[in-house]
Amino acid sequence: MRRGFTLIEVMLAAVILGVGLGAILLSVSQAQKTMLTSTYYETCEEVMDLGDMAYPLEDVKDEDELDVSETKATELWDKISDERLSNEQEEKYHDYTWERECLNKHDNQDDIDRLGGLYLVKVTVRWGDRHAGETEEESYITFWRKPK
Repeated sequence: MRRGFTLIEVMLAAVILGVGLGAILLSVSQAQKTMLTSTYYETCEEVMDLGDMAYPLEDVKDEDELDVSETKATELWDKISDERLSNEQEEKYHDYTWERECLNKHDNQDDIDRLGGLYLVKVTVRWGDRHAGETEEESYITFWRKPK
């Protein structure tokens, strides 16, 4: 009786090993992509906070003041802080912009009254290379009621 493995056993072991290594490599690349994406979204949240501090909804007196044109994140920082951005922060916020717009400002006043006088406000943060067409954005919608 001979000892050892047959060719079929060796090939089956190689296939199982190959599938296992492929799955591990795929998992590692997906984890790396997730980590990179989470960094972008974390910075996006910071820019949303900067915009909310620079242009607080509590200070808005009229629906015409709700719209804020697209503003660079570095300009938002300058508006709320006397300190300069560090080089690291400057690089981090470089491609990020913040914008706020009222979605139903031009609606019929009866429709707005039916909503209880609430205005829909959309806040959007964009980032990425606009020249290459590789931009991403994140937004949320909140409500604003005209003060009496």
